[in-house]
Amino acid sequence: MGRCTGHRGVFDEAQKQDMIQRVTEAMVAVEGPAMRDVTWVRILEVKSGQWAIGGNPLTSQAVRQMAAAEAS
Repeated sequence: MGRCTGHRGVFDEAQKQDMIQRVTEAMVAVEGPAMRDVTWVRILEVKSGQWAIGGNPLTSQAVRQMAAAEAS
């Protein structure tokens, strides 16, 4: 099973579907094609500010800013 955890409101539905497909493909690459039909991918979205790194709460806005900086 693959699990993707992120901040609520950061990923749109198309990005979530892409994430599901890519995690599935990664699992199949490791486990083999026979496991595709039993590969579960769960996307868990955490409310903004309720996930912390190094004791510092991280907001959805901060994650969007990081993604935008990476893209440019």
